[in-house]
Amino acid sequence: MAEVATSASSSANSSARSDQLLVVVDAVARRADGESVRIAKDVLSAGASSTKVCLPDGPEEFARALRRRGSRRPVVVGDDRALLRAVALLHRHRELAACGLSVVPVGPVLGLTRSLGLPSGAVAAARAVLDGAERRLDLLVDDSDGVVLGAVGIGPVAGDQDEGAFTDPDDDAGPGGSRPASAPARPWLRTCQSLVRTLASSRPVRAAAPGATGPSRLRVEVDGVTLVDLDQPVEGVSVVPGAGGVAEVEVRPPAWGAQASPLTARGRTVTVSGAHFRYRADAVVSGPVRTRTWVVREGAWGLTLPAG
Repeated sequence: MAEVATSASSSANSSARSDQLLVVVDAVARRADGESVRIAKDVLSAGASSTKVCLPDGPEEFARALRRRGSRRPVVVGDDRALLRAVALLHRHRELAACGLSVVPVGPVLGLTRSLGLPSGAVAAARAVLDGAERRLDLLVDDSDGVVLGAVGIGPVAGDQDEGAFTDPDDDAGPGGSRPASAPARPWLRTCQSLVRTLASSRPVRAAAPGATGPSRLRVEVDGVTLVDLDQPVEGVSVVPGAGGVAEVEVRPPAWGAQASPLTARGRTVTVSGAHFRYRADAVVSGPVRTRTWVVREGAWGLTLPAG
């Protein structure tokens, strides 16, 4: 893993915050858009009082760099996968409360970072790191200690591979600490997965995953109250961390019942159970499981966003 330390003179940018930064550049970002990575590093190095740049070659080195950050503020240069990996790592080590993250979005999958309000251009995103303010955000934590920043989508999925989701071929584990079921390791399949990730939409998923085979029989409980039971077929379920430490839950009826309105509820704890089902947490498909519980953690993590 390459590491480079740089310092900027105080006259280089008089308006910049006097920060010591640890800039962790994800390997996927370097391969996908080296020019944006270079621009981000230049802007950050010029604007911070001290910058240490790490170029990890894989998830283990990525984790090691983040754990050895010391007093430096971590800045992740990468896409949704890199952000999820960083949050999951800090969560596992119970360091999220004391460590705010900054992100410069670079890479092929950027739907989550866009939805969180991060600028898309390298210069604008790097300036937001230097001049922005930390905002505390809610997240969902499931009963396997996995984390969700954006949304959970539940619905019947045909087959093991969901082309609307991603798995990182360089990862040995997903954001929740275990490899998703749809992450084969064959080189030719990695190439296909990379192409699919590039072509597929990267918008955060609120609806059921593609490839649905028909309505499911699921029990959905919100704060211990049953919203829908096994005797009522559902087309899909979405769970999104909302404001004020509660999750927004929506249960959609089958297509042939389109006249019926979705069932909605808000609560801190959401449990889904029934026959084996897969679910999409942010953009990673996991499962099958028979039951999963998500709990909202209010203000659990900090993200630097543009001021104002």
